[in-house]
Amino acid sequence: MKRLLAALLAALTLISLAACGGAPQTAEPSPAPEPPPAPYEPSPAPVPEPPVDPLEELLGRMTLEEKVGQLFFVRCPAESAAEDVRTYHLGGYILFGRDTKDKTANELIQAIQSYQDNASIPLLIGVDEEGGSVVRVSSNPCLRSSKFQSPQKLFASGGMERVAADTREKDVLLKALGFNVNLAPVADVSTNSSDFIYPRTFGQDAAATAGYVSAVTGQMTADGMGSVLKHFPGYGDNADTHTGIAVDDRPYEDFVNSDFLPFSAGFESGGDMTAVLVSHNIVECMDADLPASLSPEVHRILREELGFDGVVMTDDLAMDAVAAYAGEGAVAVMALEAGNDLVLTTDYRTQIPRVMETVETGTLDEAVINTACRRVLRWKQSLGLLQI
Repeated sequence: MKRLLAALLAALTLISLAACGGAPQTAEPSPAPEPPPAPYEPSPAPVPEPPVDPLEELLGRMTLEEKVGQLFFVRCPAESAAEDVRTYHLGGYILFGRDTKDKTANELIQAIQSYQDNASIPLLIGVDEEGGSVVRVSSNPCLRSSKFQSPQKLFASGGMERVAADTREKDVLLKALGFNVNLAPVADVSTNSSDFIYPRTFGQDAAATAGYVSAVTGQMTADGMGSVLKHFPGYGDNADTHTGIAVDDRPYEDFVNSDFLPFSAGFESGGDMTAVLVSHNIVECMDADLPASLSPEVHRILREELGFDGVVMTDDLAMDAVAAYAGEGAVAVMALEAGNDLVLTTDYRTQIPRVMETVETGTLDEAVINTACRRVLRWKQSLGLLQI
């Protein structure tokens, strides 16, 4: 009996030990420590795409023919004017006395509108309305009862306030008729009444002329009228280039100290709405071989020395002063190679195909066309013609 009790006690002891965890257990390995968290680094901000310039988009869509056409600011033809806008993709028309003579205001407005209606890109519509001897619009009594006075007479009668008021009156009239560019003011310095250019100038020294140019271009810009400073690099006492070659033998210092001053004043006051017209004079201190309008060196001086980045245009390439340089009829090609953005000519029906041909054959780099066309489009944008 005692043996049986002892056996039961031993069995109960083993069961108790097992229930209380007294039996030996195999130890499990400790988990590896977790690595410390990496320092916080914010995600880089996305780089925004550069904004697309609508003007560059327009330029990229244009054909070579369209771009070349934009570089021609031409004399309005007596016939087929509206049709030629479409055919040649012209940049603009300049109207002369023949185009405004005897027309009523409504007739002139309708004629100009017909040109614009045929343009895929709005046209520059220009005129020479300087006052005095050059008055293409106010010479018609149907458009104004009297001709605009010359700068010299205006100043003598009422100082710079009279000049500014007259400029404002011109701008209002021209815009109402459909013009967006007046090829004015004359920025040439002349104090000698015997000079060919004198009657069209302010007739005073460089500083006074700079003040006049600043007042006129500033007013034109305020009125939304495109201005054209002429005739770079300064006409001086040179002969009439409409009838032959004029050679200017003055030293470069004369231009720096005098002739350039009114142009610089006009650049500052006119801003993006001001362009420059280059004369056909041969200026020996800059280029003894070529008229200024066809000279790369003259254009380099205008761009680099004076810092002008707006539209530069030739004087009329139909003038006798450049006839000798129009080799094989390619004078417009020479003008663009020299650095002009706009070609003023009557002979656009011949010149545009010649420019096209030189680009297509690789003689003229298309980059030259693109640079010039870009400036023309920018000017049109500044004038409010391109709504992009």
